[in-house]
Amino acid sequence: MSRYFRLLKKSKRSSARRGILYLKHGVVKTPLFMPIATLGVVKTLSFDDLKLLDAQMILANTYHLMIRPGINLIEKAGDLSKFIHWDRPILTDSGGFQVFSLAKIRKISNQGVRFSSVIDGKTYLLTPEKAIKNQDKLNSDIIMVLDECVKFPSSYQKVKEAVERTTRWAKRCLKVFQSLNSSSLLFGIIQGGLYKSLREKSREEIVRLNFDGYAIGGLAVGEPEKERKKVLDYLVKELPEDKPRYLMGLGKPEQILQAIRQGVDMFDCVIPTREARHGRLYQFISNKINFNKDFYQTINIQNEKYKKDFSPINPFSKIEILKKYSKAYLRHLFLIKEPLSLRLATLNNLEFYLDLMKIIRKMINKDKL
Repeated sequence: MSRYFRLLKKSKRSSARRGILYLKHGVVKTPLFMPIATLGVVKTLSFDDLKLLDAQMILANTYHLMIRPGINLIEKAGDLSKFIHWDRPILTDSGGFQVFSLAKIRKISNQGVRFSSVIDGKTYLLTPEKAIKNQDKLNSDIIMVLDECVKFPSSYQKVKEAVERTTRWAKRCLKVFQSLNSSSLLFGIIQGGLYKSLREKSREEIVRLNFDGYAIGGLAVGEPEKERKKVLDYLVKELPEDKPRYLMGLGKPEQILQAIRQGVDMFDCVIPTREARHGRLYQFISNKINFNKDFYQTINIQNEKYKKDFSPINPFSKIEILKKYSKAYLRHLFLIKEPLSLRLATLNNLEFYLDLMKIIRKMINKDKL
């Protein structure tokens, strides 16, 4: 059994599992959802807010922090935790997703990825070595290797080349990481699109390198739901049982639930915070959750129907203002473009996601998932 990951419970009804990750900034329980703090902040919230919501770990992005405010500035503050005043665990993404999302302003070579900054046009070269050294300077709890994430759909040849490059980069990442004597964990990333032979090739090569955990990349870039499920079905069960499994960038509540049933432990996604900024709220249909049918709803708080709805935003919330303020008032705040509207909606959605994970952990424990 791993020294940093303990498997506490395996469901008798699915491949769902509950565990504990021991990290340098604290202990976290899995299955786990990480709010997105790309630039060292969860938009509209303070880290005190996140503690009230009982967020266990956040995700920040090395590429974006490299551009603003700069790794050296953060290092002068002590590290990322000290700079943002968050004393709980942090996972940092290497910048691999930006290889996919910023395709128009980057150029890939075997050396690394050359980006043009969207801020000032300055050119940055992100190599596997630099990605690891930057994350080490940030003092992340979990460091991600630099990988190549390709868009969907892509040809077999293009995905094959990305898998081969991802493997080469993973080896370089591991080599520099081992030279740092770091107390962080290093996760490898499995790519391969929807091609089974490439997914299995990537899994075999990445697992052989014996990383501290394994992430599945490139499964939240627009592929059909049915195909994603198929990939997870054959891929997850072949990953080491004694190490955490992380599905990057997913997703909607029902997608997370399905992936947990397939044996995934860790998740991150922009959905709860991004949807909040557009006035779309996630809410449980009942305080008695039944995952065998629809268990949540999304409401557009800007709709006319909420104009005279004086019921609380969330009567079951542990956040006082979500119990005190009404849907009618929240709608009013959105219509007048008051920043408080974004804060309230974000609190609501992140509380929903984090509470969902708590419920799932309890159900795994009772063999009800």
